[in-house]
Amino acid sequence: MSAGRILLVEDEKPLLRALAMNLVARGYAVTEAETGTKALTALADHQHDVIVLDLGLPDMSGVDVIRAVRAYASTPIIVLSARSGSADKVEALDLGADDYVTKPFSMDELLARLRATSRRVATADEAVTATVGSVHIDLTLTTATDREGNAVHLTPTEWKILDVLLRRPGKLVSGDALLTAVRGSSEHTDPSYLRIYLAQLRRKLEPEPSRPRHLITEPGMGYRYRP
Repeated sequence: MSAGRILLVEDEKPLLRALAMNLVARGYAVTEAETGTKALTALADHQHDVIVLDLGLPDMSGVDVIRAVRAYASTPIIVLSARSGSADKVEALDLGADDYVTKPFSMDELLARLRATSRRVATADEAVTATVGSVHIDLTLTTATDREGNAVHLTPTEWKILDVLLRRPGKLVSGDALLTAVRGSSEHTDPSYLRIYLAQLRRKLEPEPSRPRHLITEPGMGYRYRP
């Protein structure tokens, strides 16, 4: 039985492999990423329990990865960095990192931080359900059923969009944050991509798709789930 799925983001290949091998040996499932772009793509493709993130990446700052993740997800982040200055730690923590480990570190220290983070998440993790129109949605079970108990089919991309919106009832979510959630990046993506998927979701979930009451577009800003 897996101890959890970890996204390990580190550009030093020997360290990446050593950490991955040690974590797998201790029962973790590990996804490896050497760049920020690969990390965000991996997060869009699969759910992870913890992100272990190096700040010094070749294509973008780890701080930018934290900022992108926190725009749509609460996945715990443990930062690894050779930067020992307090300013770097404060910036990472202020942006939403959960913990900070300075290189060099021992494997025992990292494992202890992982266990502590997992315990905090376990106590705070709650099942998320919502009703959109007449459809009951369970994000934990990834099920959608109408009033008669019939299953409503949603695509993986539609589930990703709902997962972001329904976990933030009433809050505005920017288009870039949604695109990052479903595509791993908002760059080089036609804005009509989101409009098409939101239109599909409204047809499946809203009583009057042309006059949505729950999946709201805020022109020029983003999208909002209104309970």
